[in-house]
Amino acid sequence: MDSKQNLRLGISIGDTNGIGPEVIIKTLSDQRILNFCTPVIYASAAILDQVRKALKADYFQYQQVESAQALALKKNNLISCLGEDLELEPGNPTPASGKASLDSLLAASRDLKAGLLDGIVTAPINKDNIQAEDFRFPGHTEFFTSYFDAADSLMLLVSGDLRVATVTGHIPVKDVPDKLTEHLLIRKITILLESLRKDFGILKPRIAVLGLNPHAGEKGLLGSEETEIIRPTIVQMKERGHLVFGPYPADGFFGMQQYQQVDAVLSMYHDQGLIPFKTLAMESGVNFTAGLPVVRTSPDHGTAYDIASKYIADPTSFREALFLACDILKKRLAVQIPAV
Repeated sequence: MDSKQNLRLGISIGDTNGIGPEVIIKTLSDQRILNFCTPVIYASAAILDQVRKALKADYFQYQQVESAQALALKKNNLISCLGEDLELEPGNPTPASGKASLDSLLAASRDLKAGLLDGIVTAPINKDNIQAEDFRFPGHTEFFTSYFDAADSLMLLVSGDLRVATVTGHIPVKDVPDKLTEHLLIRKITILLESLRKDFGILKPRIAVLGLNPHAGEKGLLGSEETEIIRPTIVQMKERGHLVFGPYPADGFFGMQQYQQVDAVLSMYHDQGLIPFKTLAMESGVNFTAGLPVVRTSPDHGTAYDIASKYIADPTSFREALFLACDILKKRLAVQIPAV
């Protein structure tokens, strides 16, 4: 397709007993969305209609189609891939809701791989009840990396000009130090640099790298990873002509708002990056998987079972995930940038 055509965005329903169906319907109730893309929801009419009724969202309309080869452009499309007898139990994770989230994800991913979609936005899953023979992963990021045969990928949280990535993802904190190597850091920094150029249009990106230990190790007093691994990696990247700085103590870096001076921040582990990011941008944040041959985004929140039965979820993050997918797709279609 060319950049003038309407983008076909697959939407996986997530855990049906979480807030995924709600934020999807709230987002797609605004008909102006259709000026940017053709949404393709992978779910069932029964689920959408139950949630639409609970929300009193009669203005949300969709067209059920047989396959992604028969889409109604500039309309909300539904591809039925769940059993019509699936019971909705908001706030209560069940084996059935976990299976539904997997069935939706696999159906959308197959169409994306076949070229019938241009990108995908994933609603939140429960990382426990989705586990099955076809899904032995700690999360979406690892699944998409494997499914699309990517050599590696990077979890990148985005809200406007704030971008925070993580070197390690869904692993126990105790395992992080053993995972950190110069090779891994170079790989992750390279993915981040290429994504900033290709997906965000920043031709000479500036990256801040955080330390692992308190005070970035205090010259070895509080840990050796900074002096033995992180700093030598930064020196290598600088020698290659890249604007990579650090390592910075994580607390002072965010406390002094130094993230405003760079294009992206690379944290060493999940919570080191995501706690400050979600503190600053919980409502508008988007999770983007950098390094894939396809575009995948998601809201930065989870299933939120505690409010799922109240139908008070804020759809902002999901809406921003949809818009970011469109923006990145358009940049990829418009510009071909050489690799780092």
